[in-house]
Amino acid sequence: MSDLSMGAGEAARSREPYDRRFYLAAWRWHFYAGLFVVPFLLVLAVTGMMMMYIGYFDGRDGDRFFVSVPASGEALAISAQAETAASAVPGSQVVEWIRPPVADRAGVFRLQLEDGANKMVAIDPYTGSVIDIWSRRVGWYDFADNVHGELLLGTTGDRMIEIAAGFGIVLIITGLYLWWPRGTSLASALVPQLNGKGRAFWKQLHASVGLYVSAFLLLFLLSGMSWTGVWGGKLMQAWSTFPAEKWDNVPLSDETHAAMNHGSIEDVPWALEQTPLPLSGSDLGTSGTLKDEPVTIDSIYRLAERIGFSERFRVSWPRGESGVWTINQDTMSADATDPFADRTVHVDRFTGHVLANVGFEDYSLAGKTMAVSIPLHMGLVTVWNLILNTIVCLMVIGLCVSGVVMWWLRRPSGSSARLFAPQVPAGLPHWRNAMLIMLALSLFFPLVGLTLVTVLLADVLVFSRIPFLRRALA
Repeated sequence: MSDLSMGAGEAARSREPYDRRFYLAAWRWHFYAGLFVVPFLLVLAVTGMMMMYIGYFDGRDGDRFFVSVPASGEALAISAQAETAASAVPGSQVVEWIRPPVADRAGVFRLQLEDGANKMVAIDPYTGSVIDIWSRRVGWYDFADNVHGELLLGTTGDRMIEIAAGFGIVLIITGLYLWWPRGTSLASALVPQLNGKGRAFWKQLHASVGLYVSAFLLLFLLSGMSWTGVWGGKLMQAWSTFPAEKWDNVPLSDETHAAMNHGSIEDVPWALEQTPLPLSGSDLGTSGTLKDEPVTIDSIYRLAERIGFSERFRVSWPRGESGVWTINQDTMSADATDPFADRTVHVDRFTGHVLANVGFEDYSLAGKTMAVSIPLHMGLVTVWNLILNTIVCLMVIGLCVSGVVMWWLRRPSGSSARLFAPQVPAGLPHWRNAMLIMLALSLFFPLVGLTLVTVLLADVLVFSRIPFLRRALA
């Protein structure tokens, strides 16, 4: 194309109505955000469904036993069951007991080996016999979780996921702007129109699916980003963590609750992860175990029942000489289906005093939001949540596929060397809009803002100066 004709085209575009030019700018943003995000969304949707269904049928640790055991007589003491579990795995020590949700199911113990590996042992609570032994964190759930959270790349993968999730939010905002009805009523625009053919059909399908999945996708992205290293760990979680000062000045450990996690699996509530653990060895705290009984797993279990724990919950053994017993029930770990009932209690290993008792009502607003949104994200709040999340994941996959098909059909044949992005509208003071958006994103999502600045500099300093790249990205 000659310079004269290019100049004429730009002049014509500059005379377009302002909203039309802004529409083209939003479309270009939407296109490039989608180009980056689509592969990540596909991976997240597929691995997310894997984790949900493996977790539902087998449990994150393979600890979901649906086969009943005969409830014959009174169950053995937990300490006796723990001894049987430890003897079944030589060189191990018991670190956690998972109470079965009902009386006719097996209890599960987690044991730690000298090399740090973990074994799970299922015990019949009535006969004391070992039902099964398996390794923890080595199954398909763990593979899917590692891909879902880190792309098997560790910290680098975590940062890539965080950037992709941030751009996913940009994709949602620009997509809703492109969908917004112009020249028709909002009510009629809410009804999917799938009567087109070719690219028109795919555009209608893409818009309809995108509209109805956008709110769910936004919830997924924000709740998922709260586990990431920068926006989640350095900003949201750091500002919203439960204040240990509420624990009546009990002695605190240098370790935080995050020390109770295992690998990439989060075992403690989001709002407590960065809160220091209390220490055993003082006379502080409130009444806990009975005065005439030693502080053991059996007395801790009786305490848990007295203070209201029921169905499935977890008891963790003290870590080190000054560690504490921890009783925990949270929906994120599939212990319950009611996030509002989440509760964590720490008990002094020497005195049996309750050093901390934290429930849903004690969390900050962000902590409460995460306590609800994480189980919803994971499909743990009833089977209907699982079904809804499955539909959302399938819709996200359909959204990605329809977007790629639309782009492919829009490209002229024999033009594989170019992306054919939407044209840059002329005469639009979009640099001001772009600066404001980048400033907002940089403040709220630092990695996204940093990526936008990097792309802008690369575009100005590199892409626009190399004819081949300029044509390819056009």
